Amino acid sequence: MEEQNRNGRAAAAAESSVPLLEKKAGAVSYVDGCPGCAVDRRKAANPGIPYGTFIYVWTVTLCTALPISSLFPFLYFMIRDLHVAKRTEDIGFYAGFVGASFMFGRCLTSTLWGIAADRIGRKPVVVFGILSVVIFNTLFGLSVTYWMAIATRFLLGALNGLLGPMKAYAIEVCRPEHEPLALSLVSTAWGIGLIIGPALGGYLALPAEKYPNIFSPDSLFGRFPYFLPCLCTSVFAAIVLISCIWMPETLHKHKVSDDGNQSVEALEAHLIDPKEEVGQSNSSNTKKSLFKNWPLMSSIIVYCIFSFHDMAYTEVFSLWAESDRKYGGLSLSSEDVGQTLAITGASLLVYQLFMYPSIIKVLGPIKSSQIAAVLCIPILFAYPYMTYLSGPGLSIVLNIASVIKNNLGVTIITGTFILQNNAVPQNQRGAANGLAMTGMSFFKAVAPAGAGIVFSWAQKRQHAFFFPGDQMVFFLLNIIELLGLVLTFRPFLAVPEQYERN
Repeated sequence: MEEQNRNGRAAAAAESSVPLLEKKAGAVSYVDGCPGCAVDRRKAANPGIPYGTFIYVWTVTLCTALPISSLFPFLYFMIRDLHVAKRTEDIGFYAGFVGASFMFGRCLTSTLWGIAADRIGRKPVVVFGILSVVIFNTLFGLSVTYWMAIATRFLLGALNGLLGPMKAYAIEVCRPEHEPLALSLVSTAWGIGLIIGPALGGYLALPAEKYPNIFSPDSLFGRFPYFLPCLCTSVFAAIVLISCIWMPETLHKHKVSDDGNQSVEALEAHLIDPKEEVGQSNSSNTKKSLFKNWPLMSSIIVYCIFSFHDMAYTEVFSLWAESDRKYGGLSLSSEDVGQTLAITGASLLVYQLFMYPSIIKVLGPIKSSQIAAVLCIPILFAYPYMTYLSGPGLSIVLNIASVIKNNLGVTIITGTFILQNNAVPQNQRGAANGLAMTGMSFFKAVAPAGAGIVFSWAQKRQHAFFFPGDQMVFFLLNIIELLGLVLTFRPFLAVPEQYERN
């Protein structure tokens, strides 16, 4: 009897090891020539992590993130050299609009790029977006007037529809159990791009002044002092563009039959845990309007609030660190700021690859976001008091604060990514992420302009009674963080069924 039980358990184990698709092969079949079916077939046959495809996810996302904030370390000096600001206190005002132009352009087109990704595929949209980075990021580095800088940044944002389709692509190339890792790669590359980009800008801007033995004032990089960091980003984008020739497409190209046997959701259902399959199959049969999908819309709103905060913080951090101490800043050089951001970028890579997956398994996307938002508040309150430090002490404290703040911010953003992409079926992910990008881009367009205006105003009130000088800037950043924290709780935030327990 005992031997029979062992044989029965062995047979059950052997049966459970067969891919789900193979067990249900009679219920669904793949379509030859469909790239989406080819990807699903590979996922069913190979339950491991698709490292090769994840490289595309990481590099393409990094490519779109690098030019967004690479200008912040040198933007203060660029506006000064373009002679558009009449007073030093007004530099922040004009700098804000240059930073906002990219996001304003992306706000106008993100939904369209998401719809295009659902119609013609993820790959064509990605290729066109990378090509726009190569062209318009290069032209921005050659800007000789304020309005040329505004125009090139606007076109760079409007024609760069990469992030939304890449978030959809990330979870389509892997099995459901690897989705947190896939989306953490997106947020990691995004966060690192937003950190390494400014580091490149800080180290490579004004090369004739910083490295006179290599670059002469009469050379190309001497006459265009902000061209070198932009050129480096464009060269990297060109390399990624060439590599995308071999990037697999994930969109299903065939029509859905009346009986649903060839539906995308049916194909994906074989990769889902059997416990979750029953509840998911009912919701996948009807195509719900995105605007009526409250789990999606509520997570997008939370995402937009925290994106507004992150963009405003990024703008303020560089302006505050480089402004004179008499205005409440730290009087750091662009190179000092670049070094701080480079250290922060390295920490993001370590955190997302080795720590975040364990955190998300224990806490889930919602609780981890809430805890991260709570911890951000005291850190931001401490920033204005760093002006009392100097030398190595200032450097150590500033680096620690920057590392913790940015890692907490990426934790929040990744959590909203997971909620958004699990709130819709595959045939709506491109449009859903495009809608999220539209909202996020609008908030991120307002954030630099608003942060620049508030920063310029705060520097004129150094002796005010209520939060004087830059204390007011960081106080307002905390108000936004607190608002985002409140919105992560019920009844506002509705979540997909699989995260109800979190």
